[in-house]
Amino acid sequence: MEEDRLKKNLKNRHIQMIAIGGAIGVGLFYGSADAIKIGGPSIILAYLLGGFFVFLIMRALGELAVDNPNSGSFSAYATHYLGRFAGFFSGWTYWFQCILTVMAELTAVGVYVQFWFPGFPKWITALVFLSMLIIINLIGVKTYGEFEFWFALVKVVAIICMIVFGLLIIVFGFFNEGHAVGLSNLWTNGGFFANGISGFLMAFTYVTFAFGGVEFIGITAGEAENPKKSIPEAINNVFWRILIFYVGSIFVMLALYPWNKIGVNGSPFVLVFSKVGISQAAAVINFVILTAALSGMNSALYVDGRMLYSLSLDNNAPKIFAKVSKSGVPYVGILFSSVVAAIAVILNYFVPGKVFTYISSVTTIAILTAWGTILLVQLKFRKEKLQSGGKIDFKMPFYPVSSYIAIIYLVLIVISLGFLSATRVALYVAPVWVLCLIVMYRFLIREEAKSN
Repeated sequence: MEEDRLKKNLKNRHIQMIAIGGAIGVGLFYGSADAIKIGGPSIILAYLLGGFFVFLIMRALGELAVDNPNSGSFSAYATHYLGRFAGFFSGWTYWFQCILTVMAELTAVGVYVQFWFPGFPKWITALVFLSMLIIINLIGVKTYGEFEFWFALVKVVAIICMIVFGLLIIVFGFFNEGHAVGLSNLWTNGGFFANGISGFLMAFTYVTFAFGGVEFIGITAGEAENPKKSIPEAINNVFWRILIFYVGSIFVMLALYPWNKIGVNGSPFVLVFSKVGISQAAAVINFVILTAALSGMNSALYVDGRMLYSLSLDNNAPKIFAKVSKSGVPYVGILFSSVVAAIAVILNYFVPGKVFTYISSVTTIAILTAWGTILLVQLKFRKEKLQSGGKIDFKMPFYPVSSYIAIIYLVLIVISLGFLSATRVALYVAPVWVLCLIVMYRFLIREEAKSN
């Protein structure tokens, strides 16, 4: 079996925390302000409903990952069930999305470090952190899992503290001279649907992409010690984690402060911690965000190495990417991805901001591609299983209705991209990216034909 070359050293606690960390990124600490600006208090309901659809997508992935734990995840499944080009397209698109994640976070960590050391060069910060994460990923998957466990734990503790402190202020008036804030801020500033139903619907675009990263669980399945136990447990808890970390934290923010005041002066989290009386609230949140950025880069490098490894095994990438070290790490893919990310950071200093924004729009395409691929593959997989009478250990509930509902949801998100100037660019970039991959694929096929 292809996964025998990788070491199955990710323990259940690693998988569970990676699942949490994958759903919680820098976007929650800073990006939530943009979502609130669009949806007003109704963003709480949007996160709740969006979380439900993401849970359905994850259950579809779980059905596939438990049946066949594979580090190539949806790309490998797509190759098997939908054809070679589907695996090629989804795999390379996701690889590039992770490269962009590393690139964006490398640029950002310099800003976070300058919070404490204003004159420190950003490029040195980027170089130091990238080198550190490369070493972590090259040592072995167990080391990656351990670091990711602690990176994710910092985010989790920060959010739980914020929710608990916030609820104490809301209900009992602690840290607020005994005056309970209550819930009136949820409806007194223009109503719960302050920006109307249109604002509520537009907010789903931000909400959906805030959850980008939850699909990491499927990729870790290939190196999990006991995937039949850890993967279902991690996926079944996705909805509750979204409920606590996203819905819970946003609910507390909006109850404590008028929605139109949030994000005006920095991170919404800083407001809450300042309210509690923590004098160094900004420094605390800056540390948490720095940790979240490192977590994002750490996972992105991990995914890039495994995705190139899987693509290579499926003849969708050069064979050199299938090389694995003695510790079971696809080191060529990790090093290649790191070099590409580093070059991109250098180029970012010379490329105008708008061009960089266009390139980053591939992230939007990649998330939709990954989730759409998961649902299409799951439908084909289940159909074949039913025809052959095979056993399914972790079934997608309410099949096939749930799968089709989730697909319709993703189609509606694609349509909604065209209504916001900040996201419309993704629709312009998508055809260009598809054309590039078609050219790459035809070149690959032509080279294969020459060598045979």
